[in-house]
Amino acid sequence: MTRGENKKKKFHINNVSLLITIVLFVAMFIFGSIRYDHFFSISTFLNLFNDNAYLMIAGIGETFVLITGGIDISISSTVAFTGVFMAHCLEKGMPAFVVICLALLIGITVGAVQGSLIHYFKLQPFIVTLAGQFLMRGLCVVISEASIPINDSFFKGMALGRIPISFGEAKPLNGKIYYYVLIVMVVLLVSIFVLKKLAFGRAIYAVGGNEQSAALMGLNVARTKIGVYIISSFCAALAGIVFSFYTLAGYGLQNMGMELDAISSAVIGGTLLTGGVGSVFGTMVGAMIQGIIQTIVTYENLNTWWTKVTIAGLLCLFIVIQRVIAVRADAMKGKATAE
Repeated sequence: MTRGENKKKKFHINNVSLLITIVLFVAMFIFGSIRYDHFFSISTFLNLFNDNAYLMIAGIGETFVLITGGIDISISSTVAFTGVFMAHCLEKGMPAFVVICLALLIGITVGAVQGSLIHYFKLQPFIVTLAGQFLMRGLCVVISEASIPINDSFFKGMALGRIPISFGEAKPLNGKIYYYVLIVMVVLLVSIFVLKKLAFGRAIYAVGGNEQSAALMGLNVARTKIGVYIISSFCAALAGIVFSFYTLAGYGLQNMGMELDAISSAVIGGTLLTGGVGSVFGTMVGAMIQGIIQTIVTYENLNTWWTKVTIAGLLCLFIVIQRVIAVRADAMKGKATAE
């Protein structure tokens, strides 16, 4: 087998899940457009970003960890803590810029500690990040058991500021996108650049494929593993900031179970739970699929828990698809070795 053929087959295997995700998104959008009035519009599409911006950011951070074969279930608590911490500090009169920088610094610190414990002490990522989840959620209640409103002018400006987008005079061709969605675009582009163009990004995929082989190749496994947890917690803190723009409040019980939504977005977007394969663009599309499901449930006037039921079904489906892809990959690898 030539090098070009091997590369072509690898490309095919790694992008099957992403292709299925995109097709599913388009199919669901077409279904909604046919079934419901006013569904087919620029506004409906842009609202998928407006309403799920924080989930997209958290999911992108989670994707970095999943590609290495790890997991971070502390992100929802970090999102909640960020909101409560900032609301409390703003209530005490601290400037918005200082509060935001402190929140991001705390996120980085949490990620560095978790990553160090996982790598140097050989602890299970699930256990370490579960402890982080309890810690951050507990700190929320320590700060305040009640919801804290945010009245800062900068936060209000980000919450209400929007960019009108128009492709004509007809109402379906008009919509708006809020300022904080631009943060999602920046995070997405930077993440794609890191994973595709930097040596650190290639090391992430190598560690996820086989950590021992990555170490034998001379890659800095410690820096890579700790780095992805720093990125995950940083993105969780950033998602908490965006969520605070969205709600203008901080509350310790917000986003309970959101880590599962972020993981679901990544898996539906084509990231393998076994590591080595993943796409931050796919994660964003996965989050948009969850947004479409929620929109359809709303149009049908169903209980909101049907959103979770549907997502659970999709998650199981994509896990099965991933397993089929993995089996095919192993079969192709064995065939190539035999040849």
